[in-house]
Amino acid sequence: MHSGKSLYMNVLVGITGASGTVYALRLLEVLKEKGIDTDCIASKTAKKIAKHEGVDFSCYSEDDIEARFSSGSFRVDAMVIVPCSMKTLSAIANGYSSNLITRSADVMIKEGRKLVLVPRETPLSPIHLENMLKLSRIGVTILPAMPAFYPRPEKVEDMVDFIVGKILDNIGIEHNLFKRWEEVK
Repeated sequence: MHSGKSLYMNVLVGITGASGTVYALRLLEVLKEKGIDTDCIASKTAKKIAKHEGVDFSCYSEDDIEARFSSGSFRVDAMVIVPCSMKTLSAIANGYSSNLITRSADVMIKEGRKLVLVPRETPLSPIHLENMLKLSRIGVTILPAMPAFYPRPEKVEDMVDFIVGKILDNIGIEHNLFKRWEEVK
């Protein structure tokens, strides 16, 4: 893993219409702090939910299908969709690239690049699970927003940091957002 400062890295963050936009905002904040080049795309529904959740951000629109990352010739090292709605997950699992988020995810898959989906839905239906399994089998990481309690979180921000830390672990970026298992025993 690297810190992102000595090596160039580009991370694309997709934000879709599920509760939990705070995860995306915190991820973008940490990536910026680490000097990692980031772009983000937000769906229309994500923008509505973010407003309801009191979160504000500026991103590419899902309608901007001509954005640079809709092409495999633009190098993106990792893409994280957080939160990832079941609509978006289903579209990706079934190759339905109808907007910039799903097209960018499709590019990541076809180019063999790192794609992490952070679903926040519960409970999960058999259809949700089948779509997740389909994606997992082709190398997409499914990282549900399920905070752990062994680090003894004291506030909501600690639980958000746990999920963001797990995302960073998965894309190879070092951090100290939560105490690891061996540090809390």
